[in-house]
Amino acid sequence: MIKKGIYAASLSVLNENGTLNTNETILHAESAIRNGLHGVFFFGSTGQSQLISISEKKNFIAKIASHKLKKQFFLGTGCNSLNDNIDLVKYAMEYDFRDFLIMPPAYYKGNTDEGVFEFYNRIIAAIPKAKIILYNFEKLSGYKFSAETVTELVKAFPDNIIGCKDSSYNLFETLKLPNFFMFPGSEAKLLKGLELGCSGCISAVTNVTHSLARKVFDDFENKKKQSKNEQLIKVRETFDQYNLIAALHSYLSDKNEKFKNILPPLVLLSDEKKSDLNKKLKELNFILEKNLAA
Repeated sequence: MIKKGIYAASLSVLNENGTLNTNETILHAESAIRNGLHGVFFFGSTGQSQLISISEKKNFIAKIASHKLKKQFFLGTGCNSLNDNIDLVKYAMEYDFRDFLIMPPAYYKGNTDEGVFEFYNRIIAAIPKAKIILYNFEKLSGYKFSAETVTELVKAFPDNIIGCKDSSYNLFETLKLPNFFMFPGSEAKLLKGLELGCSGCISAVTNVTHSLARKVFDDFENKKKQSKNEQLIKVRETFDQYNLIAALHSYLSDKNEKFKNILPPLVLLSDEKKSDLNKKLKELNFILEKNLAA
């Protein structure tokens, strides 16, 4: 079950033919957890989820079902289809996964509060034991949750709607609900969120800032003086200057060439932009090896 902490929207590692490389994807997640994360979410937007087939997701779920870190593995669905969402969640629950990060369907413009409410209503009606973390990301889905809609969903489904990943950043500062997890979608918002009562963060860039983010989290929890938050924010702001998926894959490809594989229409950074990214990170004294546990 999800708890307060630092999570990554984990990257998907692909084969040259564009299929999911299950073993490498798991190894990447293992490394990130070993180096500070409380857990990872597979098949979020950072994991190219909407570009990966349902069959590959199911095969992956079956593979991680017996993993020693299973309790730190969580799932997004990354599906537009209501029935695909229901199918995937039902399948995962057969392997005893319970918590799911689910975004309203993208593609069609003009999503309404009423329509989004009905989307979650139908998922919960089909799977009454599912626990759902709402994914608030207007830039991708075209829909931004209001505090009122989230409150209505929690009131209607108190045993199912357990939290929110807020990547639109319009909720984490003001929405206060009892027994509700609020995770800003950026580690640049981590400390501020914690000070306001948030639960941590679920972020793309914690795929590489895991140790820094965990230090900030632990120092807050232990009431210690912050020593890494400024660097953490600057590193995140640097990655934010690029497409995050492209930047993360480009950056990590220096350590593992398999990260060069990415699904179109996504593309890696140009050599010029990659060099620019690496230069900026070096100026911030951010080198991945230094953040890895011995």
